[in-house]
Parts: sequence; C-alpha cells; structure tokens
Amino acid sequence: MKRKTIKNLLLVLVLTTLTIALSACSGDKAGENSDSSSITIGIPQDVEDSLDPHKAVAAGTEEVFFNIYEGLVKPDSDGNLVPAVASDYAISEDGITYTFTLREGIKFHDGNPVTVDDIKYSLDRCADTSNGDPLVSAFSNIDSVNIVDDKTVEVVLKEADTEFLFYLTNAIIPASNEDPAKNAIGTGPYMFVSHTMQESFVMKKFDDYWGTPANIDNITLKVCANADSIAMDLNGGSINMFARVPTEQAAQLKDNFEVQEGTMNLVQALYINNEVEPFNDPRVRQALCYALDRQNVMDMVADGKGTPVGSSMYPAFGKYYMEELNDLYTTNYDKAKELLAEAGYPDGFSFTMTVPSNYTQHVSTAQVLAEQFKNIGVDAQINLVEWDTWLSDVYTDRNFETTVVGVDASSMTGRAMLERFVSTAPNNFINYNNPEYDEVFAKALAETDDAKKTEYYKECERILAEDAANVYIQDLACLVAIDKKYAGYEFYPLYVQDYSKLYLVEEQ
Repeated sequence: MKRKTIKNLLLVLVLTTLTIALSACSGDKAGENSDSSSITIGIPQDVEDSLDPHKAVAAGTEEVFFNIYEGLVKPDSDGNLVPAVASDYAISEDGITYTFTLREGIKFHDGNPVTVDDIKYSLDRCADTSNGDPLVSAFSNIDSVNIVDDKTVEVVLKEADTEFLFYLTNAIIPASNEDPAKNAIGTGPYMFVSHTMQESFVMKKFDDYWGTPANIDNITLKVCANADSIAMDLNGGSINMFARVPTEQAAQLKDNFEVQEGTMNLVQALYINNEVEPFNDPRVRQALCYALDRQNVMDMVADGKGTPVGSSMYPAFGKYYMEELNDLYTTNYDKAKELLAEAGYPDGFSFTMTVPSNYTQHVSTAQVLAEQFKNIGVDAQINLVEWDTWLSDVYTDRNFETTVVGVDASSMTGRAMLERFVSTAPNNFINYNNPEYDEVFAKALAETDDAKKTEYYKECERILAEDAANVYIQDLACLVAIDKKYAGYEFYPLYVQDYSKLYLVEEQ
C-alpha cells in the first residue's frame, strides 16, 4: 500500500445556501448573558427540521453540522483533508481499497466510544439504495465495507475513484442512535443541546473531544428573521456575530465590531428551469446571458466586491476554475434581441424569479437583473418566498421558472459541483438535459488520471456555459461582522463555519 496525503483541496458546494425569516433576532442581549464563556451568533436561516447529517440538503444546515459531526477525514481551513474519526488511512496502489484506522479513545457526544461497527453502519447507511438512490451518490461505488479488526475498517470500491476520499467527510454517527433525525450525536468539538424552530439552535463544548478543544463553552445560534435588521441586531447586542452581512449594513456597524472580508465559496446565478417555456430554447437563455452586466451587479449589490464566474465552478476550486468563461457572453443588447427574435420573441416576454427573501444579496441581485433585462424588452417579476417554500417548490418539486440563489457543494470535488446537471441526477433542480454533458461527465467519473479527469470536468463547465444552462454571475463577497471582544474567526475555502476556533479576547 502507498500512503496518500491530500493537500490544497479546494472546493465548492449542493446545493444551495438560503433561508427565510419574518422578524428580527429575539432574546436577551448577548452582553447580559450570565455565562462569560458564550457567544450568540445570528444565522439567516433555521437549521432543518431533521438533525440527520446524512439527509441534510441546505448549506446553512451543513455549515452548522460541521461543528457537531465529523467524518473519517475532515477539511481544515487551508482546504487540506486531515484525519478525524480515523487517525490514519492508506489507499491501495490500484485505488480500489481504502483502509482506515480508528482513532484511539474517540467518543461520541453521548459518552460512548466510537467503534468500527459505527463506522461500517454510517458508510453502509450512506450507500443504502433500498429507497432508490444512495444518500451519497459517490457511495454507490462501494462494493463492501469490511471490519478487519476492532481498530480497522476496509472500504472496497467497485471501480477506482480518485475523488472518493473527499466524500469520507460524511458524518460517522452511532449505530445505536434509533432516531438521528431528532437526536444529534456526533464526535465534533460541539454537542447539540436544543433546537427551537425559527428561534434558536444551542450547542455546548464537548469536553471529551479528541482534538483541539473549543474555546467558548456555549454557542447560541439565533435565527435573524428580518434580513434588513442585521446591523440593528448587532449594534443592539442581541447577537455578537453574523456571517455574510450585506455591504450597506456592514457600514452601519459601531466601532466595537470588526468586519472581515472573504468569499462565500458558491456560484450565484439566475438558475433556470430548462424544461419550461420559453427557457427550453437555448437562444432565450443565451439572450439573458447577453443582457447581464456582472460588474454592474457587483457594484450595486456589494460596492464592487465579488468575483465573476462564467460557469458552475468558483475560484477556490483552483485547477477547475475557468476564468476565460467569464467573457463568453459580454453585455450585448443587440445580440440578445436578435436571439429573442430568432426564438419567436421579438417583443420580449415576461417571467418570474422566485427568490428566498431572507438573503439580501440574492434579493438585491434579482432586483438588478430585473432592471438589466428591461434593456432587451424582458419583464422579470420577483416572487419573494420563505425558505421552506423555496425548498419545497423550487428545489424539490421544480415548480418554478427561474431563481436567484447560490449553489455550493458538500465535498471538495468537481463531481459534487457538476453532478447536479446530469439529466438523471435527483438534485438536478433546473431540469438540465444534455446528452453530450452526460457523456463527458461519465468520462470524468471513470478517469483515474487526475489531469485527464480535470480536463473532462472543464469540458463539462464549458458545455454549461455555452448552452447557457444558467445565467452565471459571481462568487459573492462574504463580510463577517464580529464583536471585537471575540477573535479567532477563520475563512474556509468551502461553505462552513468553524465555531471552535472563536475565543474571548480577554481570556487569552
């Protein structure tokens, strides 16, 4: 066997980062909390009803679960995969067999030791196809999960997969947990305490954590229902921190807040239902691309901050990101009108953008797009909905025309970002259907040479861009506001929040 070290893994996202709210953050002011080792963090969407990490679909839920659950390996803030539940691993020369060594003394939050049976249970659960598709698509490639001894688990694949290790960040959970949807038990630095729907999600430090312990004892995540009141909530003291603060509200913060800038690590786009008229005609989709002015969107939404993207990949993915696709469609109203006329819409048409109302950046982007599309005679109406409605109507039922959201990936692979556009993919919420794309993507999955696999993924990106599967806009700027009495916040090259590194300044 040869040892594999994974470095500089950069990533994406699956789905979508959104939610809704109807009122401002509630509860006592953070400064009045009697526990000095605590922090109250505002979140724009509630964690999903289910606490089952294998079934979470919203990025806002997954970023919270990052603190509770761990896989055999986990990403660090540089994008490297590091051992977690497994203390060590090896991959066979043929890339078929993965051997993992269980970390000595590691415990679940309920105090029970993690066993090889728990590892096998978790992997088998993700690969289960009894209800159709596996919970994790890449796990359909698992031939068997074998317990070698009380410290060793062997995963045997049907075919070599150079990206498979990235999917082993999926949570290891106890086989004894009869209801993971309501009882969150993981191995992470924080453990679940309580969840009050549309109000708060509470965690506390796990004292028996195997790794570097968390610095802050208690974390309360408060659902900030009114996206326009974030600055007021921060300045008023009801929350100490908020990630992804809109630019205009960041400017309203008092001097006791620090605003750190990074990127959201997602692809914001006007995502289009390719099955509904008139968007089943690629010329109509291309016309919208020619009507787009990305720089104007970034100027209006975030004072020019953000990074243009021209397909379904963002810059942190490094080798996969194709900057040249940003210029495939430069703003050209005449060309857009010409395409509309060819498609049978010389006088334009009307359509609806369904947007989750709690994400100010997406709502603002939709407003700018609506103005830009007027330049080619297209009337775009905005339908603001709650997150639950968006998830059911748009993502699950695919009952929509277009939507403005950000899409990320749950693992650090080209597959995770691009598989959603395969015609048969269960999460292909835009109903994209292109046999050429399916064929190239299948070649990427089968390829074991990394350079060739990368080229196939790039070809997939090119097809999406040329076919105008969506109107690709940007990787949004990420402004994180945090009270200066706290420090330690770190950006990751993926859509997560690592609360364990936060600390009270006066305690250091």
